[in-house]
Amino acid sequence: MHKVLVLLAQGCEEIEAVTVIDIMRRAGVAVVSAGLNDLPVLASRGVVLLPDTTLDLALQQNFDMIVLPGGQPGTDNLGADSRVIALLRQMAQQGKYVTAICAAPSVLAAAGLLDGRKATCYPSCLNDFPQVRLQTDAVVEDGKLITSRGPGTAMDFALTLVERLVGKAKRREVEAKLVR
Repeated sequence: MHKVLVLLAQGCEEIEAVTVIDIMRRAGVAVVSAGLNDLPVLASRGVVLLPDTTLDLALQQNFDMIVLPGGQPGTDNLGADSRVIALLRQMAQQGKYVTAICAAPSVLAAAGLLDGRKATCYPSCLNDFPQVRLQTDAVVEDGKLITSRGPGTAMDFALTLVERLVGKAKRREVEAKLVR
């Protein structure tokens, strides 16, 4: 069974976090949500999220994919955490999926993972990174780097992640039950 890590930082965008966790679990993917510490996460719109574990404990596990929800100040909190940057670089080096949505692709860019690569993000979040080949599609894939634009694209992003991990048939199965 594939295993995915979703990082939940204080101030993350709840639509993006919960949509990815929900859709992946509907597809039978093992999802672990991890907070940067052992506190409940107060998301950007006031929703309280209870992570499954802490990042320190999650670092003792192996994952096929990492997902960074965006939102502010969640994105800034992810980018300021050296453990997050090290994990992103390690997973990319191991050829695993590294994914981010909304403002969070800026964390990938700051880690040097988007240099010369195609990516998308919430408008203007990658303006300080001219080395990124910025796109405007809802979801952009460049090898095993997958990025998406924001809360409105969270469903497409999550379904794309399902397709990459468990195939097009499973994506269609999950999507059909969502009555889109």
